[in-house]
Amino acid sequence: MIELKDVRKSFGEKTVLHGVNAVMKPGNNNLIIGTSGSGKTVMMKIMIGLMPVDSGQVLYEGRDITGMDENELKEIRKQIGMLFQGSALFDSKTVEENVMFPLDMFTTKRHRDKLKRVNEVLDRVNLKEANRKYPAEISGGMKKRVALARAIVLNPKFLFCDEPNSGLDPQTSLVIDKLITELTHEYNMTTVINTHDMNTVMESGDHIIYMHQGRKRWEGSSQEIVYSEDKSLNDFIFASEFLQKAKEMTVLEDEGKANEQPLPETLKPVPEKPKKRRFF
Repeated sequence: MIELKDVRKSFGEKTVLHGVNAVMKPGNNNLIIGTSGSGKTVMMKIMIGLMPVDSGQVLYEGRDITGMDENELKEIRKQIGMLFQGSALFDSKTVEENVMFPLDMFTTKRHRDKLKRVNEVLDRVNLKEANRKYPAEISGGMKKRVALARAIVLNPKFLFCDEPNSGLDPQTSLVIDKLITELTHEYNMTTVINTHDMNTVMESGDHIIYMHQGRKRWEGSSQEIVYSEDKSLNDFIFASEFLQKAKEMTVLEDEGKANEQPLPETLKPVPEKPKKRRFF
């Protein structure tokens, strides 16, 4: 679990985060959404320890990282996997070498043990035969899966994903969303996703935090977001006329189901007795 307590951050006279309190739950896809300039990217950088806070606490399972030195932060970062927006693969390294990179950086395992782990995670993201390929030889969706394999190769407790569907077609985006969700639940990771993708919000939003002008404006699940009455949230999520109508139809349909009353036993139709078949 990651917890933010009264986190504040300013750049000069501009305040970016106004006393944010939030909890990122283990075993959940924790989504941070909001318009550009809402503070969500700064919030993620602070959680990873890439940016200091002006005040407040960032707790990893009760340990405050805001006062840690570099050695203490390094120990925390060993438990963090990161999926970057552009995949951030090394062009000069093969898929296998890209995925092995964190193992080379943070472990002293023998090469054969590292290779075994690399093959395990590549198999898990359905890239069993891609070891010797270079990033230039694979598709955008495959690059995301390689980056995801690299992010989980150290068995992290915490997974951060920055716009995981950026640059992907809708069908491939759904594959990546599903894979992240499966891995999150399978390994009980605390997954934090920074996204603008509404499919990700509706399909993968176990826990959603909506940021607006540096403040946490709304919090809930993908099921609850449909019924939100917050105007700024609705304007952001259901921006198009099509999505607005989809929201209205969903609400009306659910209201209709809620109003349906089961028939009393005395009014239920009596099933007819099966007729005997005649053979002459």
